[in-house]
Amino acid sequence: MSDDTTASGPLAGLRVLDISTMLAGPYGATLLGDLGADVVRLESHYGDESRHLGPKRGTERGPYLSLNRNKRDIVIDLQQPAAREVFARLVRTVDVLITNIREPALSKLGLNYEQVAELKPDIVWVGVTAFGPDGPYAGRPGIDFLAQGYTGVLALNGEPDGKPVRTGFPAVDVITSLLVANAAQAALRVRDRTGEGQRVEVSLLDSLMHAQASSIGAYLTTGEAPVRTGNRSLYFAPSGVYPTRDGGHVVITTPGEKFFGKLCRALEVDWDSDPRFHDITARLENQDELDRVVAARTSAYTREELIPKLVAADVLTAPINEVEDVVRDPQILHNGMIVSTQHPTLGEVQLTGIPIRFYRTPGS
Repeated sequence: MSDDTTASGPLAGLRVLDISTMLAGPYGATLLGDLGADVVRLESHYGDESRHLGPKRGTERGPYLSLNRNKRDIVIDLQQPAAREVFARLVRTVDVLITNIREPALSKLGLNYEQVAELKPDIVWVGVTAFGPDGPYAGRPGIDFLAQGYTGVLALNGEPDGKPVRTGFPAVDVITSLLVANAAQAALRVRDRTGEGQRVEVSLLDSLMHAQASSIGAYLTTGEAPVRTGNRSLYFAPSGVYPTRDGGHVVITTPGEKFFGKLCRALEVDWDSDPRFHDITARLENQDELDRVVAARTSAYTREELIPKLVAADVLTAPINEVEDVVRDPQILHNGMIVSTQHPTLGEVQLTGIPIRFYRTPGS
């Protein structure tokens, strides 16, 4: 690993070359940078597609800034022969290379694992694809939305009598980026022991399949396919979004008799002695009526009255926050999940923080 005495964080001294686009690859590199790695982002003179997406402030787009913080940028046109030597010198200085360029462009640019390993034999090379580097779907273009379709997530998301609905944020890309960062560190651990680098592959498809261990696992074990339930749970009730008197909404969920009893006490009702609701089986059979009586009771309170009342009774509850509420939430602010930093042209900007706390070697 390189010697960088100015960096902080558990990965200080690690050098990463990010030659990926959009979200899953770049954000994986960003996570390494958040933990102290020195990340160099290589782009062509056209720039990453994500530079042109989302709301704009000055010359910058909000999503790109957040997803590519803690990086140094370099522009190299790898289609030009003179740039290949610059690239070769750069590769020899790094520990990890992350790319999501598809074949045949990957090999034409000299970026496949074998080509890069000739320049840096102990490189940890992480490839990100939509469906995997080989197999019947290899080489196809793919993004988050498509992976949700292939893996059944779209089929399970939404109201039972409605259309399939994608997740409200790029969950597949984010899950994949976490695995990219994890895979790179695991391969570096192997290199520490053996001195050898290796090729690592992560795909959107596999990442989302892995994330569905509960739903896919249930089907593989029992043959019973999960169904779309909206905000309800397949396994317990009540669980959903309920209205308040002031037009707000709250989440309430009760995974077991203990939590249902706490809800009854908090709302000062005796539902747990009602034959329709006295156990999980009965509540699942009578969910429509149960949701009706819960909604009627929560509607007696404003959101600001109801949440503290339920929290005091140890009920599993949460407000339905809009984004402007989220960035002012006291726990989110306390956790340092909104941070300020200086941008060379925009001045002070705010970004999401680092979700892992290292008490001896914090990142930044």
